[in-house]
Amino acid sequence: MTGFGRRPARRGRDIPALLGDFGHDLPTLAATPATRPEPDPFSRLVSRRGPTGPGRAAALAPVSVWRMTSEQTPVVWPLIAASGLPPTGAQIGIDLLSGGAFYCDPIGWVTDDDIPVTNPNVVVFGKPGRGKSATVKAFALRMLGYGYRALILGDTKDEYEPLCRALEVEPFVVGHGLPARVNPLAFGPLGHNWASLAAAEAQRREAIMFARWIVLIRGLVGSQHVPFGPVEETAVGEALRILTGYRSGATRLTEVTIPQLWAALDQPTGQLVAICRYADRRHFLDATRTLRDALGSLVKGSLAGLFDDHTTIAVDWRAPIQSLSLSRLEPLGDQAVGIALTCLNSWGQAMREIADPGDLRIVIRDETWRQMRLGPEAMKSLDANLRLSRRDADVQILLAHKPSDMLTAGDTTSQAVAIARDLLHLCDCKILHGQDQAVADELGTLLGLTPLAQQVVTGWANAGKGRALWLVGDRAFQVQTVLTEPELRLTYTNDALKAG
Repeated sequence: MTGFGRRPARRGRDIPALLGDFGHDLPTLAATPATRPEPDPFSRLVSRRGPTGPGRAAALAPVSVWRMTSEQTPVVWPLIAASGLPPTGAQIGIDLLSGGAFYCDPIGWVTDDDIPVTNPNVVVFGKPGRGKSATVKAFALRMLGYGYRALILGDTKDEYEPLCRALEVEPFVVGHGLPARVNPLAFGPLGHNWASLAAAEAQRREAIMFARWIVLIRGLVGSQHVPFGPVEETAVGEALRILTGYRSGATRLTEVTIPQLWAALDQPTGQLVAICRYADRRHFLDATRTLRDALGSLVKGSLAGLFDDHTTIAVDWRAPIQSLSLSRLEPLGDQAVGIALTCLNSWGQAMREIADPGDLRIVIRDETWRQMRLGPEAMKSLDANLRLSRRDADVQILLAHKPSDMLTAGDTTSQAVAIARDLLHLCDCKILHGQDQAVADELGTLLGLTPLAQQVVTGWANAGKGRALWLVGDRAFQVQTVLTEPELRLTYTNDALKAG
């Protein structure tokens, strides 16, 4: 009788026994010690809010996981820390993308083939109070230790006076009723030892000087909305050659002032009329009437007492810093300040036309938009300075509130706006401090910033002073400027507000 118990399991013959019946014996393997299996690293699931444990807190939002290649990553996160810059030049602060120190060395960047920079020019944008001037002052001060010297061509708000006095240099003040005068038609170093120059060298220097003077006069006349074409250029150029003595072959040239130039055009000599190929004196006066009227209004107005005589200041170019203040001209309006900046630009260029090798200079230009609003002719001299920065070993720094300030020189399709756009491209280093949200669109249009980079400028950079997005060529760095205690006192610009 069969019970209801469990039926014994039937066991079949295994492979070794089956092969043994046919005379094939399989070799036996030596017994191996038992090993513990490795733990599975993915055996524990992590919650969507991230891992928890000692020193960890769950994320407030679900963690999103993405998988992509290194080539695809910059498209989604364009502010991933780029390859760092070499630690040369002035240490500015902290690069918050990489966590390391950030250094600024524009000329060093140009000479380094691994850095996508072709010129040492710098443009700084930012709304008032975001730390533009403090960053520039800190850079200039820290670069003094590397043999650089600073030149402030037009301190419109006297921001650099404390820095000058801290370095035991008294800034020059240009204004009506003050003794300091600057002649924008000064020879500069090119006029030295003229009598001993060879004919070829004299011709070379003459070409440089007269070209600079023509650019200046074109800018001044253009600021009065008067055209300056070939007729006007010929008359001005020949008048300058006669006044300096170059046309008569003088061994010692005579320095000319703008009132003297205006008088020579207003009372032309027979030699000037003949050289310019006019039929008679009346023909010359009729053809140059608008030119003479424009120069006359400047001599009697904006240039009077400022740029209408020989230079009365002696600049020590070996000093660590030099500054020319224009704050006394503020009550006269933007046009007067712009004309003064144009004259200082020509004068400063003259002083740098023959620089000793290794004479490195940081040229700071504040409120450049005022000069640019004078029209395209006034902008051409600034454009020339930026293009010659490599030759002169100058770091040209332009400060403005926002990129569109440079586009107010004329209509959208005008030549002035086209030159202004080129100026932005002539500055391979751009420092973008905090801006309002309304400026985000123009940051993208004029500078080509991505939406995420725009958010950095309009968001993070607005949350603290000294924060800026640095664009060095095509590389982006999120930098916080760090100032020492003495630098904080020298760069503080709210004394008037505090006193109130």
